[in-house]
Amino acid sequence: MRTEALGIIREYRTCEFTTMYNGSPQTWPVSSLLLADGRFLITTGIGLPQKAFNVRRNPKVSLLFSDPTASGIAEPGAVLIQGDATAEDRIVADISSDPDLTALAATVTARQPASFFMTSPLGRRLFPYYWMRLLIHVTPRRVYLWPTRDFTQPPHHVDPQELRGVV
Repeated sequence: MRTEALGIIREYRTCEFTTMYNGSPQTWPVSSLLLADGRFLITTGIGLPQKAFNVRRNPKVSLLFSDPTASGIAEPGAVLIQGDATAEDRIVADISSDPDLTALAATVTARQPASFFMTSPLGRRLFPYYWMRLLIHVTPRRVYLWPTRDFTQPPHHVDPQELRGVV
């Protein structure tokens, strides 16, 4: 099960990041990066900081890896991560100043080649605010796997500790 869950987490291009605001869920598609310590890194731009604001009010969040588009996985499943998030106060203006952010940016540009322009010297010069980011880290508390995306079936439980050290 660990291998299936890790394959989904690594290969799915996006996941659905859900926070709570005034008792209602708010969900955004995001790119995430599984870190060596088992946490996930996502970011939000300074122009749209609602994700960070919501996390600061209520750290309970979820990441749902359910859309296999362009993943190359022949028999896709789904993974739900429920956890606690922290949103840093600092604004990261230089993506190369944080190794994890650099790795996430590299993953995004590899998966979305058109976004390479935004990381190029010209793109950074014309749109300097684009990569001014707030970092959000999600610590998994519960991990569920649906091997076939049949949500009428109960999920398999995956120990969150199994996500550590696999990067």
